[in-house]
Amino acid sequence: MDQETLGSIVLLVIVTLISVVQNAFFANKVEHESRHCNGKGLQRQGSSSFDRVYTANQNCGHAYPTFLAVLWCAGLLCSQAPAAFAGLMYLFVRQKYFVGYLGERTQSTPGYLFGKRIILFLFLMSVAGILNYYLVFFFGSDFEIHIKTITSAISPLLLIP
Repeated sequence: MDQETLGSIVLLVIVTLISVVQNAFFANKVEHESRHCNGKGLQRQGSSSFDRVYTANQNCGHAYPTFLAVLWCAGLLCSQAPAAFAGLMYLFVRQKYFVGYLGERTQSTPGYLFGKRIILFLFLMSVAGILNYYLVFFFGSDFEIHIKTITSAISPLLLIP
């Protein structure tokens, strides 16, 4: 793979690898809580603390494929840097959701809602990239610079709760 191609995806790869480490952390928490509660191997039934950890892990796992799809689509079709920034924000929010779920379930709600907003942003970036492709293909009008400027300007707004 040449350096130009690697340069256009390296941030997305970094965010993806960080998300893999985070998934391993979540799985480790489930295993630790299972062993702590049951004293044996993994058991699906146990204390309420195990149920919370297990459910939080399952909920995070269900949203993971969607996150990866929109992260890579937004990064490849629109702009890598804002997509990677939004991806890092999503991982931070997912961590907040997971930890919040371990406490009182209402503590996880802000992380969940914030995560939905980040997924929407990545989805809209992907749609903008697709629209730009077809504008170039059919009309010869390239709005890539404008789209990158807008997404770069909007991505810091994701920090606002």
